[in-house]
Amino acid sequence: MSYYGKIAFGEAAKALQEEAGSRAAYARQERENKKEGINTYEASFIAQRDSFYMASITESGFPYIQHRGGPKGFLKVLDEKRLGFIDFGGNKQYVSVGNFETNQNVSLFLMDYAHKIRLKIFARAEVVELDGNEELYESLDLKDYKFRAERMIVFHVVSFDWNCPQHITPRYTAGEVEAVIKPQLEYIAQLEAEIEQLKAQININNA
Repeated sequence: MSYYGKIAFGEAAKALQEEAGSRAAYARQERENKKEGINTYEASFIAQRDSFYMASITESGFPYIQHRGGPKGFLKVLDEKRLGFIDFGGNKQYVSVGNFETNQNVSLFLMDYAHKIRLKIFARAEVVELDGNEELYESLDLKDYKFRAERMIVFHVVSFDWNCPQHITPRYTAGEVEAVIKPQLEYIAQLEAEIEQLKAQININNA
C-alpha cells in the first residue's frame, strides 16, 4: 500500500506545510507510517458503520460526494486490501457509477461521530455485475435487510489514515440514545409502579 501522504500531499500542499513549519513532521510520517493493509482494528471499525461518504471524480473534473447508507456493517471487509458493498436501487442518477467509467479513484470518509473518530481511505472502485458473481454476492449479502440490488462495488484500498478528533461534533443515532436512556426509563417505570402500589395500600388502610 502507498503512504497516505504521498497521495494526499501535492507540491503546493508541501510548500504550504514548509511555510507553516509542519513539513518535517509530515515527511517523517510519510516515511514511517506505511499501512500494510486493513487490520483487525480497521475491520472492527468498518463493521460498526451504517454509512460513509464517497467522493468520486466527474468527467468535468469536479469531485462528487455521495452519502451511502444501510444497515450497520453493510460495507464489508473482503480481505486486507478490499472492501465491498451491494449497490441498492435508488434514484437512477448513476453519478458515482458513471464516474467510475472514466476515473476509478475514490476517497472514502467513515465517521464515528459519537467517539469523534474518522477513517480516511483512498481506493480504486470496481463495478461488479450481479450475474456470474454469486460468490462475491454471498460475501456481501445482507441477510436480514430488504433491498433491491443493482450491482456490487468493490474498493481496492490504496491507502488509509486516521484523522484527529478536532472539530468533530459528537452526534448519536436514535439506537445509541435509546440504549443509554433505556435503563433510566425502566427505573422510572419501576418507581411509578411502586408509587401506585403505595397509593393502593394507603387507600386500603384509610378505608
